[in-house]
Amino acid sequence: MPKTNPLQINRRKFERFALAPMYTSIAVRTLDEEKFEFEGHAYDISEGGMQFELDRAFEPGSRIVLRIDLPDQRFNNTGDMGPGRALFVFANVVWLDDSDVGPARMAVTFTNFARSGDRERLLRHISRRALRRAA
Repeated sequence: MPKTNPLQINRRKFERFALAPMYTSIAVRTLDEEKFEFEGHAYDISEGGMQFELDRAFEPGSRIVLRIDLPDQRFNNTGDMGPGRALFVFANVVWLDDSDVGPARMAVTFTNFARSGDRERLLRHISRRALRRAA
């Protein structure tokens, strides 16, 4: 029987979709902060998490809150999106790559959507957009 390489096992629960970083801004704060102090860009997203970059690195295990500004929110006519209707999620940092000069890349798993309807808005965005599957 052939051996399975543990690095090739896909442990993801949800499919990831690539985002255009220049159009998908995010803001981050820790649980004990009131303001979103750090801004960055998302690279991919799924129902269960996201990969992004910030100028500040958060260590794996850090619990954070994210504001995700998905592209084209202002322009669709669903009635539940527009300016001020970003998604808010609580998340745990699961990995960090700050080996390069410049912004640090991180990934999080979502633990809870902060507002009623945010999860559904994310799923609608994923299903309506022609998003490319992330590797």
